[in-house]
Amino acid sequence: MVNSDLLFIFRWWGLIFLIGFSFLPLSYKIFNSYIDKGYIFSKILGTLLLSYLVFVISFLHITKFTQISSITIWIISVFIIYFIFRKQKFELRKNIKLFIFEEVLFLAGIIAWSYLKSFQPDIRDLEKFMDFGFINSVLRADYFPPKDMWLTPYPINYYYFGHLTTAVLTKISAIPSFISFNLMLATIFSFCFGASFSIGLNLVQLIKKISLKRSVLLGLIFAYMISLSGNLQTIYAFFKGYSTDTPLPFWKLVLSIGTFPNAYWYPNATRFIYHTIHEFPSYSFVVADLHGHVLDIPIVLTLIAMALLIFMSGKLRFSHFLLVSFLLSLSYMTNAWDGLIYLLLFCIIAILKSIEEFHKSRLKGFILNSGKFMGVLFGGFIIFTLLFDINFSPFASGIGLNCSPDFLIRMGHLGPFLFESGQCQHSPWWQLLILYGFPLYMISGFVLFLRKRALTIADKFILTISLFSIFLIIIPEFFYLKDIYTTYFRANTMFKLAYQAFIMFALSSVYILIRIISERKNFKKVWQKIILISFISAAFFLMFFVTIYPYFSIPSGYGNFAKYKRLNGIDYLQTLLPGDYLAINWINKNISGQPVILEAQGDSYTTYARISANTGLPTVLGWTVHEWLWRGSYDVPASRFPDIINLYETSNVGIAKNIINKYHISYIYIGSLEREKYNVSEDKFKKLGKLVYSNSQTHIYKIN
Repeated sequence: MVNSDLLFIFRWWGLIFLIGFSFLPLSYKIFNSYIDKGYIFSKILGTLLLSYLVFVISFLHITKFTQISSITIWIISVFIIYFIFRKQKFELRKNIKLFIFEEVLFLAGIIAWSYLKSFQPDIRDLEKFMDFGFINSVLRADYFPPKDMWLTPYPINYYYFGHLTTAVLTKISAIPSFISFNLMLATIFSFCFGASFSIGLNLVQLIKKISLKRSVLLGLIFAYMISLSGNLQTIYAFFKGYSTDTPLPFWKLVLSIGTFPNAYWYPNATRFIYHTIHEFPSYSFVVADLHGHVLDIPIVLTLIAMALLIFMSGKLRFSHFLLVSFLLSLSYMTNAWDGLIYLLLFCIIAILKSIEEFHKSRLKGFILNSGKFMGVLFGGFIIFTLLFDINFSPFASGIGLNCSPDFLIRMGHLGPFLFESGQCQHSPWWQLLILYGFPLYMISGFVLFLRKRALTIADKFILTISLFSIFLIIIPEFFYLKDIYTTYFRANTMFKLAYQAFIMFALSSVYILIRIISERKNFKKVWQKIILISFISAAFFLMFFVTIYPYFSIPSGYGNFAKYKRLNGIDYLQTLLPGDYLAINWINKNISGQPVILEAQGDSYTTYARISANTGLPTVLGWTVHEWLWRGSYDVPASRFPDIINLYETSNVGIAKNIINKYHISYIYIGSLEREKYNVSEDKFKKLGKLVYSNSQTHIYKIN
């Protein structure tokens, strides 16, 4: 790797290491029953707590969001933590080898994925402009909520806390955002790998007769399966191709000899069921959108770690559920669906644990106990999300019933439930088996295995998250949350639910395999041994297909490693839009704050809105469909089309001035896209302001 990239990587890692080390007393106390004391989670918890404090303090206008204020908040919070836990005994020497191993694993993950990302670092395509724009807008903000860079003068109406966390790390490290964007993606991968390892390690330690060294090796399998594996759709790489719109059932596939992998396209594993989305972490890391569902992975895994901790702790504890409510709120602010999904899971856990605690007492005790802890979850969730919710309106407009009967369609709606004509899609059973066949096979075998066996703590935990995951993949067959999409009406519902199901399925599958193999000596009869060998052989056969996914996805996603490009995410502009590249750099160096800049407006997933996305300066209107989704009405973006066109094309100074005043525009940007899309009348801008930047055909006017 280029030396400058390595310097950025080590500076970034060094910051996260210091944050983790300074918050280690907190994770040590929380995860004291974990064999590794939650070492990796000290980094996650520290980063989250610091970012939340910065958010609250800047939201309340106590101090501006600056590097100095962020570091000051960090230092004060560390002093408070060390004061609270000053009497806590920390057996660092006893755990130092495991700490070092996890730290090396974490650093290796950042370096490895940064290296891969360097072959395709461009911050463009898919959702990257949106994510980069959010981060840059947060970085320019003095106070929160941050401004929507694509719809002045409104705040962001999206779950942006993960982008804010990225901005906090960027601000403290003083690394340019076009570098930190890619470093954050590598960090999320490394957090995913390290947190999955920690959960797997502690799960395996709950199985008797497995040594620590072997547990460490098995923990790496958990990490691989959650971070890098896919689904059984890779089986299509061994057969002749098919139309992506009409995939063949697996029993109709024709073997393709000598052409492996048969031009296999890795995104098909996430778009296999017609008009739906069913992604998973490995795919997300390759396509590299720093989107909410990706940024939330560390929080999700911390929540899963807390769920395991609650099962390990015996009785329910107020402190555990208070922390969970905090994590749920951050999860909601990062990717709203996830906060609600895991809120439901922890309510179920509270009920199950209360049943366990009060199984011999009266019903009243169970109701009061479970109600108390669910109250903590809901109460904490409401309090911690309060400031965020002030400026956030959910995108969903109701709960749709998939394939509503005619008599309900005539009714139209009933409360929050919608009954829409033509909205009817069900997933073929064989496609569901392709996506989830491996974990469903493992869970089915596990249920049979547990017959007449006493359940261990780990068994109960795995059964809970396994059955909950099955519930998540069933929901989109019956219900969907209504948004602006019609053809893909259940796509987002399936996407959000299936993503979390995949993570928990991967965790469960590995545990089940290890758990059953660990009991192999108890299978003494011949027929029992035959069943055991058959089950394990089939498990490894299916596991082969899900584990080879990175073989296809990583080389394809990163250009077969043909050209190393470094970590700079905007270098591509030098070739694609050289005038914009120079202007963006000038803007970032010379314009402070967030004055409004006018630029050409265009459709989503194009290079339009590139100035606002790459600088964080708000513009009149950015990507159309995104603002339509965020604001709930097409009229919101559509109402601005005429003003933008008129402002560029009119020669009437008075008309131009009125539009400028309407949107409080401070700068006018004229580049190649503006000249291509509009019949630009430039003379009026010379009368309304002055030319502050000029490079060939790229001009920036500052309005007087």
